[in-house]
Amino acid sequence: MPNSSSLTQFLLLAFADRRELQLLHFWLFLGISLAALLANGLILSAVACDHHLHTPMGFFLLNLSLTDLGCICTTVPKAIHNSIHNTTTISYAGCTAQEFLFMFFISTELSLLTIMCYDRYVAICKPLHYGTLLGSRACAHMAAAAWATGFLYSLLHTANTFSLPLCQGNALGQFFCEIPHILKLSCSHSGYLREIGLIGVSGCLGFGCFVFIIFSYVQIFRAVLRIPSQQGRHKAFSTCLPHMAVVSLFLSTGTFAYLKPPSISSPSLDLTVSVLYSVVPPSLNPLIYSLRNQELKDALRKLTTGCFSEAINSPSSASYVPH
Repeated sequence: MPNSSSLTQFLLLAFADRRELQLLHFWLFLGISLAALLANGLILSAVACDHHLHTPMGFFLLNLSLTDLGCICTTVPKAIHNSIHNTTTISYAGCTAQEFLFMFFISTELSLLTIMCYDRYVAICKPLHYGTLLGSRACAHMAAAAWATGFLYSLLHTANTFSLPLCQGNALGQFFCEIPHILKLSCSHSGYLREIGLIGVSGCLGFGCFVFIIFSYVQIFRAVLRIPSQQGRHKAFSTCLPHMAVVSLFLSTGTFAYLKPPSISSPSLDLTVSVLYSVVPPSLNPLIYSLRNQELKDALRKLTTGCFSEAINSPSSASYVPH
């Protein structure tokens, strides 16, 4: 078996063996990635251009869209490339970069989702203190802390994982470079335990974020139930419940992927779980927040109608009339 010093590439898990299913996977992932790119791109443009969205939630939504784009662009393009070219390889450097970027964006997204939950808590439970607790400087500090934490977290995990000697081959049972599957190739017991310890600490931090989110939503729902207007209660619930659903899916599948016992591991289960936490939430976030935010819907409508009107009225689109 080759050791880590002689490895030049890894073998990723193919979604299917039959060419027809590979092409189906190609078109499915291409559609998901294009939809995610378009939706997140529209949100970024709307938040940047519409002054009505220059709010704390709009600022955090812009940052969340950046992490969603990062997650999709880190894992999906390589999977699409391998499906269309009927290959499963990824270079050692490419695997390192993919793991670092994925951990960077996914951990930053968790921090931002927690911060956005805090934003909803303050807006509903402490509206009189909203301007004080979530001023522009406080929002900038929280966002910077989320990005810095994600960078340090991913750097620590990537450096520790790829410093381990790998002597169990180069086949990864996953469609992208994921830490648990790289650890299976390690032949260093102490290094393996060190990384497992880091993953355990990360799981505890993720669980802490989940507990904070649940506690915040309990307080939010208690405050919402005291709203006399049924329309106000419906608006608050329709805003909070989709966010809670996406966070729950993201955390539960991500935690299961990293902390599940090896005895229940299988290629199909690992593949399904990884798609649920690495591809589905970044694709659903723009849909959920755009459908449940009236100001964002209005901004997107103005943005799309403005672009359409500009395209219609541009000189290049005018009909040619011969003299």
